Amino acid sequence: MPLDSANDIPQQAFQHWWQRQGDWVEPPNARRGGESGVQRLLDHSGVLYAKRQIGHIYRSLLHPGGRPTVLRERNALQALDALGVSVPHLVYCGVEHDPQQGWRGLLVTEALQGFEDIEHWYAQGGRQLCGEAAHARLLQKIGTTLARMHRGRWQHGCLYAKHIFVKLSDGEPQVALLDLEKSRRRWSSRRAARHDLRQLRRHSPWSDSDWAQILTGYAHIFPGGPDKL
Repeated sequence: MPLDSANDIPQQAFQHWWQRQGDWVEPPNARRGGESGVQRLLDHSGVLYAKRQIGHIYRSLLHPGGRPTVLRERNALQALDALGVSVPHLVYCGVEHDPQQGWRGLLVTEALQGFEDIEHWYAQGGRQLCGEAAHARLLQKIGTTLARMHRGRWQHGCLYAKHIFVKLSDGEPQVALLDLEKSRRRWSSRRAARHDLRQLRRHSPWSDSDWAQILTGYAHIFPGGPDKL
């Protein structure tokens, strides 16, 4: 029987979404004791992405026996949206326990129209096309986006450049965050900030001057930020 869903939708909704099939954009891979993959679905409202998981759980102090990972990602999507952080719009989330397969989880979100991950944006010449002034505004927007998340004590948990999606409309930058299945709320805003910013800095494509622009935007929302990076 279903354990949870986005809006207390009955079991029939889980079966409806589980039976829908699309092209794999992330083929199922084995991890966390199960498997997880993402399909692209075509819907009357546009493009949707369905994260499908079998036996894919996480454990915590509150859930030592394990809990389906999609529920943690659902909580993060809802929390970050409330904090003013752009994330994919949640369409449906539900889980079901199957006697043979164990937990099955499903998370369906709308596509981020017009956005692309910043690594692909750079590879397509985005920085050169928009110019340095617009690029500086984009970097500062990334900083303000991360600061809003961290001030709310949320830690992304797996923050790489490929999880930062960007869009420039008439020169005005927009930033969204993806892949929140490792996100969690920390006791301290600064602890959440230190973890994410250190991780992003180690694996980022940015120079020291670029990173300074990110921290400038960050300081507008979260003055002081983490004690040390």
